[in-house]
Amino acid sequence: MHHGRLDYLTAAYESLAHQEMPTDWEWEWLVQHDDPQPLELPKAAQNDPRVRAGAARHGGPGVARTVALQRARGEYVRNLDADDVLPSTALADAIEILTQHPEIGWTTCRVLDLMPDGTLKEFPGDPADGPIPIGSVAEYWRAHDWRLHVHPTTITIRRDLLLAIGGWMALPISEDTGMMLTANAFAAGWFIHRVGLYYRQHPDQITKADPNASDRAERMAMIDQRLRAIEALRRNTAGTQIVCSPARRVG
Repeated sequence: MHHGRLDYLTAAYESLAHQEMPTDWEWEWLVQHDDPQPLELPKAAQNDPRVRAGAARHGGPGVARTVALQRARGEYVRNLDADDVLPSTALADAIEILTQHPEIGWTTCRVLDLMPDGTLKEFPGDPADGPIPIGSVAEYWRAHDWRLHVHPTTITIRRDLLLAIGGWMALPISEDTGMMLTANAFAAGWFIHRVGLYYRQHPDQITKADPNASDRAERMAMIDQRLRAIEALRRNTAGTQIVCSPARRVG
């Protein structure tokens, strides 16, 4: 996060505190400040040993998340922007899929927009509940003007897979798009139909600051070139894929 609002951060923490976790599972929250100055945590989170804050020089969201990744102790990594909120079953739903399906490397889920007045807004176009084949996200993305049919900010991913693909892409925005597309180049995903994120809409969102069409085109070209390089390498080394290790409990 970078210059986040404490009220949004408090809501994010409270949504974690109310997670209905499976037996023997626990969460940890790595709050990474995209700034070298110490970060003010919500009061309740300051005394919660599951919350660990870090700070580093400003490098954008992708760099901040990747820096925090090395401190993660859990088997799975769930993305959570500082201004978003998790429904109470969000983590349990992803854990269930990843533990029951070792061939699945990551999950994504339905999203509802959390509007400034507190109402929730749904939008159409979600895929069916179930597996997302390797390479299918990129296929859809290329055919629909670089737009996705699943929301990358909802991703829960095996930590070993995330490390193997280099974490999040070093882009000013769209870093999560690049990461998810790269993950899907090596591992199948799973779309969870139950809502797993309330995506807060507000004027200060980084994603609302998309500068211009040429900048977007450059970012999409970088992601596409990366994917094509991976696809070429896989063709030249038939059968190459990242094998996800069996799940272990968090903590």
